[in-house]
Amino acid sequence: MCDNEIMTKNCILASNTNCLRTVYNILTTLAAFHVKLVALFNPKLKLGVTGRKQTFKKIESTISSSDRSLWFHCASLGEYEQGLPVFEEIRKDYPDHKIVLSFFSPSGYEVKKESSIADVVIYLPLDTPSNAKKLVNAIQPELTIFVKNEIWPNYLRALKTEAIKTLLISANFRKDHIHFKWYGGLMRNALNSFSHIFVQDEVSKTILKSIGLNEVTVSGDTRFDRVSNQLKVDNNVPLIDEFKNHKLCLVAGSTWPEDEAIITNYINSTSNDIKFIIAPHNIKKKQIHQLLDSLKVKSILYSGIEGQELSDFKVLIIDSIGLLSKLYSFADIAYVGGAIGTTGLHNTLEPAIFEAPIVIGTNHEKFPEARNMIAKGGMFEISDTESLKNIIDNLSENEVFRKESGNKNLEYIKENQGAVVRIMDYIRK
Repeated sequence: MCDNEIMTKNCILASNTNCLRTVYNILTTLAAFHVKLVALFNPKLKLGVTGRKQTFKKIESTISSSDRSLWFHCASLGEYEQGLPVFEEIRKDYPDHKIVLSFFSPSGYEVKKESSIADVVIYLPLDTPSNAKKLVNAIQPELTIFVKNEIWPNYLRALKTEAIKTLLISANFRKDHIHFKWYGGLMRNALNSFSHIFVQDEVSKTILKSIGLNEVTVSGDTRFDRVSNQLKVDNNVPLIDEFKNHKLCLVAGSTWPEDEAIITNYINSTSNDIKFIIAPHNIKKKQIHQLLDSLKVKSILYSGIEGQELSDFKVLIIDSIGLLSKLYSFADIAYVGGAIGTTGLHNTLEPAIFEAPIVIGTNHEKFPEARNMIAKGGMFEISDTESLKNIIDNLSENEVFRKESGNKNLEYIKENQGAVVRIMDYIRK
């Protein structure tokens, strides 16, 4: 291809990107108006709208022009947990820097707004050119880290304009992502704004290489390092040992109604002497009591266990948040929700670190760790009560099979550790 042809092609690509940017900015402005309107009737959206009004005031009251700062951004709570082991290492390396932690979703901000990892926690304002320029100028970070697949074109453009080192960590790409569609030019251009991208696997690196991105390292997934740290903390949960009473225990975590329908059918019909702990994803009072009412065996809520003879109960329903990662330490068998329906599989690495065999639904194609653990023989997929019964009965009655399956999951975790070291080696250069 001659120089003129290359110039012509680049001009066309630049023109297309500019058009897409204009459309994106218009849609973002319209979305801002729409969100404010819907927030009048939606408490969760209202939290975000109200919180974003405070963002710049919080930055101004925390970050001064003489401060040296760092910026970490996560979409929600899951990405925060994914990035945390890296954040913790950076905090140690830069003790005198002010750290800004931003979230897009209320489910992340509202849980971690008091996080000790940061000096100030904020909602990320909507991705308009003016918001991006204003926020980057207000923080002036020496280093910015986005987690997983957080791609905000205007923020990334503003960071690149200011020549700020910006990393994307634990990224995971598939060919069907918008970035690689014919209409994804704006998102592909945004990816070019990162100084370096750390991906979870070779497939992601190959995909990025196919669009000309070479500043890419396969680091692995930081979640493996994160869950490994769970073994270093006290995982005791008050009164759970008393409830378990030395019996086999199945812990069902992050369940949705579709999961609970299958699980309760099994509980109501099984004669196996198993204890069940169910930690629903949604702990609203109505749903919790619907779950409780569906059980025909002796069951109790965690909020009501004080003073009870817990060994008499077969099912314990967790109606509070923040306990699940520790509860998995009590699991002889784990069930992880989200893959029976279409909500998305929840974190299967948390029970894997405690050597529990894991049962999930069949809708897990977007979760490579599920595919890998199934292939290794530590995870099992089910689609209905009958298939759940078959695998739970097998695991509960065959101790050797149960322990071998759980050990394979722990091996998988150990094989995939080290992402934090690889990322920090780059940062410390």
